[in-house]
Amino acid sequence: MRIIFLVIGKTNEKYLIDAIDEYTSRLKHYIPFETIVIPELKNVKNVSVSDQKEKEADLILKNIQSGDYIVLLDEHGKEFTSLAFSAYIEKKMHTSNKRLLFIVGGPYGFSPRIHSLANEKISLSKMTFSHQMIRLIFIEQLYRAMTILNHEPYHHE
Repeated sequence: MRIIFLVIGKTNEKYLIDAIDEYTSRLKHYIPFETIVIPELKNVKNVSVSDQKEKEADLILKNIQSGDYIVLLDEHGKEFTSLAFSAYIEKKMHTSNKRLLFIVGGPYGFSPRIHSLANEKISLSKMTFSHQMIRLIFIEQLYRAMTILNHEPYHHE
Protein backbone atom coordinates (compact mmCIF):
# COMPACT_ATOMS: atom_id res chain seq x y z
CA MET A 1 0.00 0.00 0.00
CA ARG A 2 1.10 3.53 -0.76
CA ILE A 3 -0.15 6.62 1.05
CA ILE A 4 -0.70 9.73 -1.04
CA PHE A 5 -1.37 13.12 0.54
CA LEU A 6 -3.03 15.40 -2.01
CA VAL A 7 -3.17 19.12 -1.18
CA ILE A 8 -4.10 22.31 -3.01
CA GLY A 9 -1.53 25.09 -2.97
CA LYS A 10 2.05 25.00 -1.83
CA THR A 11 3.23 25.55 1.72
CA ASN A 12 4.76 29.03 2.00
CA GLU A 13 6.09 29.30 5.54
CA LYS A 14 9.68 28.06 5.91
CA TYR A 15 9.18 26.77 9.46
CA LEU A 16 6.25 24.63 8.25
CA ILE A 17 8.16 23.42 5.19
CA ASP A 18 11.06 22.36 7.42
CA ALA A 19 8.80 20.49 9.85
CA ILE A 20 6.80 18.84 7.05
CA ASP A 21 10.04 17.76 5.36
CA GLU A 22 11.35 16.34 8.64
CA TYR A 23 8.25 14.22 9.32
CA THR A 24 8.00 13.17 5.67
CA SER A 25 11.58 11.95 5.83
CA ARG A 26 10.88 10.01 9.02
CA LEU A 27 7.66 8.58 7.61
CA LYS A 28 9.30 7.16 4.50
CA HIS A 29 11.22 4.79 6.80
CA TYR A 30 7.93 2.96 7.45
CA ILE A 31 5.74 3.20 4.35
CA PRO A 32 5.75 4.52 0.79
CA PHE A 33 4.48 8.09 1.16
CA GLU A 34 4.14 10.94 -1.29
CA THR A 35 2.68 14.43 -1.17
CA ILE A 36 1.14 15.77 -4.37
CA VAL A 37 0.64 19.53 -4.50
CA ILE A 38 -1.97 20.89 -6.88
CA PRO A 39 -1.30 24.54 -7.76
CA GLU A 40 -3.87 26.88 -6.25
CA LEU A 41 -6.26 28.64 -8.56
CA LYS A 42 -5.27 32.06 -9.86
CA ASN A 43 -7.42 35.15 -10.47
CA VAL A 44 -10.42 33.99 -8.44
CA LYS A 45 -11.67 37.36 -7.17
CA ASN A 46 -14.61 37.31 -9.57
CA VAL A 47 -15.18 33.56 -9.47
CA SER A 48 -18.00 32.20 -7.30
CA VAL A 49 -17.18 29.83 -4.46
CA SER A 50 -19.03 26.97 -6.16
CA ASP A 51 -17.11 27.56 -9.40
CA GLN A 52 -13.83 27.60 -7.47
CA LYS A 53 -14.71 24.28 -5.85
CA GLU A 54 -15.60 22.81 -9.25
CA LYS A 55 -12.32 23.97 -10.81
CA GLU A 56 -10.41 22.48 -7.87
CA ALA A 57 -12.42 19.27 -8.33
CA ASP A 58 -11.21 19.04 -11.93
CA LEU A 59 -7.61 19.29 -10.70
CA ILE A 60 -8.17 16.75 -7.92
CA LEU A 61 -9.80 14.29 -10.32
CA LYS A 62 -6.69 14.34 -12.52
CA ASN A 63 -4.75 12.86 -9.58
CA ILE A 64 -7.18 10.09 -8.64
CA GLN A 65 -6.49 6.63 -10.02
CA SER A 66 -8.80 3.68 -10.41
CA GLY A 67 -8.74 1.67 -7.20
CA ASP A 68 -7.71 4.56 -4.94
CA TYR A 69 -9.26 4.53 -1.48
CA ILE A 70 -10.24 8.18 -1.03
CA VAL A 71 -10.31 9.85 2.37
CA LEU A 72 -11.22 13.52 2.62
CA LEU A 73 -9.85 15.60 5.47
CA ASP A 74 -13.09 17.34 6.30
CA GLU A 75 -14.37 19.18 9.36
CA HIS A 76 -17.48 16.95 9.39
CA GLY A 77 -15.51 13.71 9.26
CA LYS A 78 -14.89 11.11 11.91
CA GLU A 79 -12.44 12.05 14.67
CA PHE A 80 -9.82 9.70 16.08
CA THR A 81 -7.45 9.60 19.00
CA SER A 82 -3.85 8.96 17.95
CA LEU A 83 -4.15 5.31 19.04
CA ALA A 84 -7.40 4.84 17.14
CA PHE A 85 -5.89 6.49 14.05
CA SER A 86 -2.94 4.08 14.20
CA ALA A 87 -5.42 1.15 14.31
CA TYR A 88 -7.27 2.70 11.36
CA ILE A 89 -4.02 2.95 9.35
CA GLU A 90 -3.08 -0.62 10.27
CA LYS A 91 -6.46 -1.89 9.06
CA LYS A 92 -6.09 0.02 5.79
CA MET A 93 -2.59 -1.43 5.33
CA HIS A 94 -4.07 -4.93 5.52
CA THR A 95 -7.13 -4.30 3.36
CA SER A 96 -5.90 -1.90 0.65
CA ASN A 97 -3.44 -3.02 -1.97
CA LYS A 98 -3.45 0.15 -4.03
CA ARG A 99 -3.22 3.75 -2.88
CA LEU A 100 -4.69 5.30 0.24
CA LEU A 101 -5.37 8.87 -0.85
CA PHE A 102 -5.88 11.58 1.78
CA ILE A 103 -7.10 14.86 0.29
CA VAL A 104 -7.12 18.40 1.72
CA GLY A 105 -9.48 20.63 -0.25
CA GLY A 106 -9.17 24.28 -1.08
CA PRO A 107 -10.19 27.16 1.18
CA TYR A 108 -13.91 26.48 0.69
CA GLY A 109 -13.82 22.71 0.97
CA PHE A 110 -14.82 20.17 -1.64
CA SER A 111 -17.28 20.17 -4.50
CA PRO A 112 -20.17 17.71 -4.37
CA ARG A 113 -18.36 15.67 -7.06
CA ILE A 114 -15.42 15.05 -4.75
CA HIS A 115 -17.67 14.35 -1.76
CA SER A 116 -19.48 11.72 -3.82
CA LEU A 117 -16.21 9.92 -4.64
CA ALA A 118 -14.99 9.78 -1.05
CA ASN A 119 -14.88 6.43 0.69
CA GLU A 120 -14.55 8.20 4.05
CA LYS A 121 -14.11 11.57 5.70
CA ILE A 122 -11.96 12.21 8.73
CA SER A 123 -11.45 15.31 10.84
CA LEU A 124 -8.22 16.13 12.62
CA SER A 125 -9.96 18.41 15.12
CA LYS A 126 -13.11 20.32 15.85
CA MET A 127 -10.92 23.41 15.73
CA THR A 128 -10.14 25.19 12.47
CA PHE A 129 -6.53 25.28 11.30
CA SER A 130 -4.94 26.87 8.27
CA HIS A 131 -4.51 24.56 5.30
CA GLN A 132 -0.76 24.85 5.73
CA MET A 133 -0.92 23.82 9.40
CA ILE A 134 -3.17 20.85 8.60
CA ARG A 135 -0.43 19.45 6.39
CA LEU A 136 2.03 19.35 9.27
CA ILE A 137 -0.55 18.03 11.73
CA PHE A 138 -1.63 15.24 9.38
CA ILE A 139 1.90 14.12 8.50
CA GLU A 140 2.95 14.19 12.16
CA GLN A 141 -0.09 12.09 13.12
CA LEU A 142 0.67 9.62 10.35
CA TYR A 143 4.25 9.36 11.60
CA ARG A 144 2.96 8.94 15.16
CA ALA A 145 0.65 6.14 13.96
CA MET A 146 3.58 4.32 12.39
CA THR A 147 5.65 4.57 15.58
CA ILE A 148 2.70 3.25 17.61
CA LEU A 149 2.31 0.32 15.23
CA ASN A 150 6.02 -0.42 15.54
CA HIS A 151 5.98 -0.13 19.36
CA GLU A 152 8.47 2.73 19.33
CA PRO A 153 8.72 5.28 22.14
CA TYR A 154 7.64 8.41 20.22
CA HIS A 155 4.05 8.22 21.51
CA HIS A 156 3.41 8.26 25.28
CA GLU A 157 0.15 7.11 26.79
